[in-house]
Amino acid sequence: MSHASPPSTPVRTRFAPSPTGFLHLGGARTALFSWAYARHFGGTFILRVEDTDLERSTPEAVQAILDGMAWLGLTPDEGPFYQMQHMDRYREVVAKMLAEGTAYHCYSSPAEVDEMRERARALGQKPRYDGTWRPEPGKILPALPTDRKPVVRFKSPQDGATGWVDMVKGPISFDNSELDDLVIARPDGTPTYNFCVVVDDWDMRITHVLRGDDHVNNTPRQITILRALGAPVPEYGHVPMILGPDGEKLSKRHGAVSVMEYDKQGYLPEAMINYLARLGWSHGDDELFSREQLVAWFDPQHLSKSAAQWDPKKLNWVSAHYIKQSDDHTLVQAVTPRIAARGGDIHRVDLTQVVALLKDRAETLEQLADSAMLFCGAFEPAAPELVTQHLTESARLVLKDFAAQAATSEWTRAALSALIKSTLSAHGLKMPQLAIPLRVAIAGTTQTPAIDAVLEILGKNTVLGRLAQI
Repeated sequence: MSHASPPSTPVRTRFAPSPTGFLHLGGARTALFSWAYARHFGGTFILRVEDTDLERSTPEAVQAILDGMAWLGLTPDEGPFYQMQHMDRYREVVAKMLAEGTAYHCYSSPAEVDEMRERARALGQKPRYDGTWRPEPGKILPALPTDRKPVVRFKSPQDGATGWVDMVKGPISFDNSELDDLVIARPDGTPTYNFCVVVDDWDMRITHVLRGDDHVNNTPRQITILRALGAPVPEYGHVPMILGPDGEKLSKRHGAVSVMEYDKQGYLPEAMINYLARLGWSHGDDELFSREQLVAWFDPQHLSKSAAQWDPKKLNWVSAHYIKQSDDHTLVQAVTPRIAARGGDIHRVDLTQVVALLKDRAETLEQLADSAMLFCGAFEPAAPELVTQHLTESARLVLKDFAAQAATSEWTRAALSALIKSTLSAHGLKMPQLAIPLRVAIAGTTQTPAIDAVLEILGKNTVLGRLAQI
């Protein structure tokens, strides 16, 4: 049971990625936590695509986000919504703020603002816009320039502090004197990121915002704008970043950081959900849990205040568990295209038998497909050195005896196991003295899963045909 007290209003969370690339691991974890929180309280999970960065946002990146969410099974209850479709609404709110005096036109050029910030740095102050165009009672503003269009700035409160009780970090507060008068609309009228977020959170009635702690500095700005609009302020929770195995911020150089890359590498989405959830959240000592358990247990009080570290070995351990626990028929569906992509014949043998035999040894679907090529791929005879070492004259005699009896044997694992044991007894041998030459002869290698199971799956004609070639 969760220790979190139910919110007083219906929970509405959102995941709001910018489509400037793939869905990376940090974003996927944010989406997961927001989804789990909404599901835990029977609330609503919303997907909002923040696509106002026209230079960097692409349809391909939008699709990559949708694909990643679909693969992980993080289905939104509402959306996806696109900010570019809400431009009229943003302009309407800007006009309302200008009329009410909570925003104003600023004609300072970018170069002039840079100079203001440099002057502040020289005085040891925080670099900021100096309020040249900020209207105040009795203040005379400069003459309007005729050669430029203004930006619109939010008239940020200058006294007091803006704070909140963060769901992850606890109480956080910023002195309002440190907050710039934020630009909320550019000279061409397009709104800026922090302003769009505020209007969307307001319109979509977002009650709880879980996001990365790189957004902490945005939060006081968003809160002050919400208050100026008379809008309710959501609860915020800022989750620490994910570090790479070397302790540095997770990046492309650590390997695959797109969630869809992990699909390509053969990880099951259930394994990724489980592993991502444990990166910054815990439920006692539980390492392995279902999606349903995550929803039942999810409590933001158990979100970690410290950064999580990506551990590929731990991911592989979790992945191996999920492959081992998977239904054989489900695994066949998942691994069949990967076997086919390797040129394997998926109709040659019973793939259900194959995955049942191999899944306990596999950490990913790619490993499972590689192993399945023993049964589905073209036969490659053993290397000459293996033949010389293991297919000695005495070994060949034993194999011929085994083949003669196998020709009339029932072709089941149990019968083949009994035949192997009787052959060992008849020749006074130990298991490796028959099993290794047999593997070399029928598989071209000294190592396979249990030899009786391998023989059964390969089939009588294939096995006897290969033994006849030695």
